[in-house]
Amino acid sequence: MTATTKTPSRIEIVMQTVRSRIAARQYVPGARLPSVRAQATAMNCSVSTVVEAYERLVAEGVVKARAGSGFYVVGVIAPLDLSELGPRLDREIDPLWLSSQSLETNATTLKPGCGWLPPSWMYEEGMRRALRYMARGEASSLVDYGTPQGLPALRQVLARRMAGLSIEATPEQVMLVDSSTQAIDLICRFLLEAGDTVVVDDPCYFNFHALLRAHRVNVVGVPYTPHGPDVAVFKQIIEQHKPRLYITNSGIHNPTGSVLSSVTAHRILQLAEHANLTIVEDDLFADFEWQPAPRLAAFDGLDRVIHIGSFSKTLSAALRCGYIAAKPEWISGLTDLRIATSFGGGRLAAEVTLHVLTGSGYRRHMETVRTRLAQALERLLPRLRKLGIEPWLVPQAGIFVWCRLPDGADATRMARYCLQHDVVLAPGNAFSQSHQAEDFLRFNIAQADDPRLFEVLAKALRH
Repeated sequence: MTATTKTPSRIEIVMQTVRSRIAARQYVPGARLPSVRAQATAMNCSVSTVVEAYERLVAEGVVKARAGSGFYVVGVIAPLDLSELGPRLDREIDPLWLSSQSLETNATTLKPGCGWLPPSWMYEEGMRRALRYMARGEASSLVDYGTPQGLPALRQVLARRMAGLSIEATPEQVMLVDSSTQAIDLICRFLLEAGDTVVVDDPCYFNFHALLRAHRVNVVGVPYTPHGPDVAVFKQIIEQHKPRLYITNSGIHNPTGSVLSSVTAHRILQLAEHANLTIVEDDLFADFEWQPAPRLAAFDGLDRVIHIGSFSKTLSAALRCGYIAAKPEWISGLTDLRIATSFGGGRLAAEVTLHVLTGSGYRRHMETVRTRLAQALERLLPRLRKLGIEPWLVPQAGIFVWCRLPDGADATRMARYCLQHDVVLAPGNAFSQSHQAEDFLRFNIAQADDPRLFEVLAKALRH
């Protein structure tokens, strides 16, 4: 869908006019705004338009209403200087640095290091259709809390989707959450105590590190190979550290793009069984696969594997809806914990997600996205290789390619240089527990098509 510039409504025009006059000191602090009728006459609009504009300005804290008297300026709004809102360049490059740079930068900044699709690639049409449907529906869907485990109809759909991956789960074994991150947070609260040991892949999704740090646990990395975690090292870690939890990706691995093999999956599950180790399998990228990869939860039957996922990468990052699938007694405890920490679930988000997933367009949308990613990867790899940047492996699917830099290049130094030139990179050590990935970068295939990126990369490699 082609992006278009939204025309301001009459209400927004009135609001902006008032803001501008406050900023220009035409309306000083404590001054009474023109009456509703006077403003309507001056701006050639209806009284109701001005009333709504004034009320929205009250909600923003720009003006305040005095019963029977009118609307008054609260204070002076300083002009907004976007040039002063850039990212901090002096912060240590760690998992939270990467999150901050990707989220805080402006619209002109290139983001080959971020973890999501460009807005134009998302399922905007389906989201708008679902929101229109919800707006015409029952009021309770818009204003009421969700049930403790989440919308039953969506949990049933999720159970059916998991069955397509050979994961056997009833709707009663599924609990809705806001995101995969919240799912892992709840699981850590439920299963871990400070000082416990958790195993993660090395490299792994960088926010695993930040989240586990918040839970004050010991984190040990297991080297990740093109077929999954290094089984021999995994066995040594279990024997030496006695971990309680292993967190990994199923399907497409982040950041490497590799796929777990069936042989490796069976060996990991055997070791986990012997050590009484619980595995959290994050299935965030399932809908990017052309063919389903092996799932630990499918082999395990949700005995010691907890399966989680969300739809922030395919539907909307603004729509917070994810899930946890686990054995019934764990779902019961996790549901109690969810109520204690966030009370009711996001009913509106769940119903919108249900409407989108069960509509006729989502499957076709994802087919288009997968095709676009494959085509973008074909364009990207030769441009990177021309700079001496080589893929660790060529991914079968997904949005990431994990790349090694030329000899002597340092990813962290390059990331700082490129940020000064409005390019956000994802340096390897943000993903690595051992900090042995200083010569790697993760590229988002969908965010790496702008010629400016390769010009800046070339300069960074010479810098």
